[in-house]
Amino acid sequence: MSDVLLFGATSPSGLAFLQGSESLSVTVAGRRRPDGFADGPFQLCDLRAVDSLEQSLGGTLVSFAPLWHLAPFLARLAEHSPARLAGIKAVVACSSSSVITKRFAFNRFDRNLVQRLTASQDILIRTCKDLGIPCRIVAPTLIYGKVGTIGDRNLSQLLQWMRRFPLLPIPADSGLRQPIHASQLAAVVRSLVIALVRPTDGLPTTDVIAVGGDDTLTYLELLLRLQQQCEESDPARRCRLVSVPGWLFRGLAAPLLLAAPKGFEAVMRMQVDLAGFLPAHSLVGEDPRSFPVLPLER
Repeated sequence: MSDVLLFGATSPSGLAFLQGSESLSVTVAGRRRPDGFADGPFQLCDLRAVDSLEQSLGGTLVSFAPLWHLAPFLARLAEHSPARLAGIKAVVACSSSSVITKRFAFNRFDRNLVQRLTASQDILIRTCKDLGIPCRIVAPTLIYGKVGTIGDRNLSQLLQWMRRFPLLPIPADSGLRQPIHASQLAAVVRSLVIALVRPTDGLPTTDVIAVGGDDTLTYLELLLRLQQQCEESDPARRCRLVSVPGWLFRGLAAPLLLAAPKGFEAVMRMQVDLAGFLPAHSLVGEDPRSFPVLPLER
């Protein structure tokens, strides 16, 4: 039996976990084998269909897959086929800090996201307690980095804006951010897995752990550092980031309120502090790593 059964291996953090887990025996589970994983151990399993499971699950279950797929899948198995979960020793799953940072959102998409995440976390914690196994849910903030051919949808989008527009207004009172690289998130999950297999002092024992990168910086500082890492030929280097008063920034963004409410709220969050999470290095036991963690692609 493998030490780890990994779901969500095709996400940037899942790939990073797979690449950096030489000390662990990992079986990948999913609807299909990840690219470049032709010879590794694989278990067919579609989290959206319980009847897709061809054999029982075992080891420490690690998931970078959407929590709203994983949690009901395990709950249905626990209710109807508990014997298929008898080999599971622990669960470490990824959620999102959106469950904290977007709980007061006014647009329907973000409100629904928070509700789905909250419900899924509750279901997973309750299922694991009923099964008598430990559960850790990692809620990361602002994941970035490209691993293999898979990239994030956070900072990569910001780079696209800087490549497309010659000038971007940024609020002078921009909020704080704590971006975490996909490889840092993978290392955090790996540390929690090892701690559950071989108990270690100092790591959190709470069910939900909100985690960020090691650097806390303003939105403007984030963009400037990201820009400085681009090659000289990259159009993003030529984008001018202009700091403007908050009232002017809100006025410039106002048309989005009717045209794209979700986009308007995302822009408004530039002025909100979304930091203060546990830094990744404190969970991994390494020195802090400044933003951006390089390479941005690996």
